Amino acid sequence: MENFKSFQFIYQQGKSTEIRFWIMGLLLIGFGIIFLPWTQNIQTKGNITSLYQEQKPQKIYSPIAGKITNWWVKEGDIVQQGDTLVKISEIKEDYLDPNLIARTQDQLNAKKGSLDYYIQKVQATEAQIANLKQSKTLKKSQLANKLIQLQQKINAEKAELQASANEQSLAKDQLERYQQMYKEGLISQTQFQQRNVTAQNALAKKIMSENKVNQTIQEINNTQIELKSVDQEYDEKINKADSERLQSLGQIEANKGEVAKLANQVTNYSIRNGMYYILAPQSGQVVQSKKTGIGEIIKDGEELLSIVPQNENYAVEVFVRPVDLPLISPGQSIRFIFDGFPAIVFSGGWPEQSFGTFAGKVLFVENAINANGLFRVIVQEDSRFKKWPKQIKIGAGVKGIILLNDVPLWYELWRNINGFPPDFYQAKLDKSNTYEK
Repeated sequence: MENFKSFQFIYQQGKSTEIRFWIMGLLLIGFGIIFLPWTQNIQTKGNITSLYQEQKPQKIYSPIAGKITNWWVKEGDIVQQGDTLVKISEIKEDYLDPNLIARTQDQLNAKKGSLDYYIQKVQATEAQIANLKQSKTLKKSQLANKLIQLQQKINAEKAELQASANEQSLAKDQLERYQQMYKEGLISQTQFQQRNVTAQNALAKKIMSENKVNQTIQEINNTQIELKSVDQEYDEKINKADSERLQSLGQIEANKGEVAKLANQVTNYSIRNGMYYILAPQSGQVVQSKKTGIGEIIKDGEELLSIVPQNENYAVEVFVRPVDLPLISPGQSIRFIFDGFPAIVFSGGWPEQSFGTFAGKVLFVENAINANGLFRVIVQEDSRFKKWPKQIKIGAGVKGIILLNDVPLWYELWRNINGFPPDFYQAKLDKSNTYEK
């Protein structure tokens, strides 16, 4: 029975086996593998963006409320900065007048003319006040001179009165002597009568001199009263003129305010006319049109469409957990897998040996956490490796592998079994950690 061939293949008692060599070989290989280097890493997701604000997708809004009149673009069109996108027309009754700017300018010119008239009136009133003050001074000087003349006149009249009084007193004495002599018969009646006439004339002359003095005194009193009334008269006229001047100044200030308001309206209307044509603020592709058709009513600040700039200054934003944040620093290496580009990735410890991935380096980490409880990390292209593909677009998805410290494989297994985080270490940063356009 031992001679049967089948027996020889089925029963192997007493024969040596090679399985121990296979087991020992596998153990040696496994023991060697656990000492292989392993790159700790953080895997995350994100999307393509741009570091510069002007290169990110831009929404175009309507600056005023109106009605769409014409479209010059459609979705997918490439536009240059300054190209006309949409034309809108007015719907508010305050701006429907086609000659609104011209009519407002006429109002402005009329108000400016009124302002000039009031300015001239103020100047004329000020000249009038100056003339009144000068007239007041001249009038007071005139009355003062008149008082001096009257004083001189009354002095002369008083001297004349004194002479008349002396003459009258003398004539009176002579009349009394002549009367005595007439009684004694020493003179004739004719002589006595002549002396009596002379005495009467002297008395009359004295009375006339007294009247002149009294009249001059009265004239002096009247002149003094007139001198005192000059201040009141001219002050009243000056105050009235000054009141008119102040009123005109008030009108000037009011007109200045209205002129400024009308000038502001003219400027606003002119600027508003320029808002009927919505222009492209920068070059790019028209996408995501929110409004369609002709005659559609839009509000001010309402979104019309978006423009995606065409640029080559791409960056990547990825999001990491707070627990991983201490392990990330500017200049740190990271590998990317862009959506739409095939890649063969050795997940885990050898991402640098993966095929189809692209290199980048951390530019900065935001200090504020977002609504999802993650921190945003901005990554730029690493110029030391192959360039990122030109076909990538803003908003496309990205898978990132942030490279950390190199450790043995057995240590990484031990770390994961115990649930420890990756090792904290100081990364060797690239000194050229800048982003250039």
